[in-house]
Amino acid sequence: MSVAEEFVLDFARTERIGMEETVYAAGKSAEQIDAILAAAAERGARLFLTRLDADKRAALAHELDYCPVSRTAVFGGPNRVAGVARVAIVAAGTSDVPVAREAERTLAYAGIAATLIADVGVAGLWRLQRRLDEIRAHPVVIVAAGMDAALPSVVGGLVSGALIAVPTSVGYGVAEGGRAALDAVLASCAPGITVCNIDNGYGAACAAMRVLHAARALRELSP
Repeated sequence: MSVAEEFVLDFARTERIGMEETVYAAGKSAEQIDAILAAAAERGARLFLTRLDADKRAALAHELDYCPVSRTAVFGGPNRVAGVARVAIVAAGTSDVPVAREAERTLAYAGIAATLIADVGVAGLWRLQRRLDEIRAHPVVIVAAGMDAALPSVVGGLVSGALIAVPTSVGYGVAEGGRAALDAVLASCAPGITVCNIDNGYGAACAAMRVLHAARALRELSP
């Protein structure tokens, strides 16, 4: 089997769900990724890549807009980001920023403006209080937090917009690579929180896009 026979790209995904296909680079060889990019180039298509480490990026023949913090890359150019930011991405600590940046880059690729607010975790609640009005100005809020992941519950009790929690693998010992954070947000007392998988900033951004798509559809249905 040739490398080109090892993948089938879903170019019709945007028409079905309003989001383009994304390439999950982890587990793929540089040869496989280059073949995927070549297939996209033949169609004049662009692609978003996640979990692309720096060493694998260096081995690729194609030019990419690469972010080493989030380990994401854009092939073929993103949409132009325009308009007021409708999504706030809140990172509990600096260590949670890679996950937050993955969400931010995913939204930017789709042309959606977002505001990244970092280091406002519960260990110093005054930092969150100082940015609360800014967070509330966004109809959708993504919160990335590790360790005990208390921040999504706190924010969930303070903002009225859609809230998407991303537990992160930040922590050690009983944090268990993010399992404690995941359990905490799943058991949150704050009602209506959407929960993504551990470290899944991409999934959180896609959930935010679905909320925005639904809001747009409701406006279109209004008489």
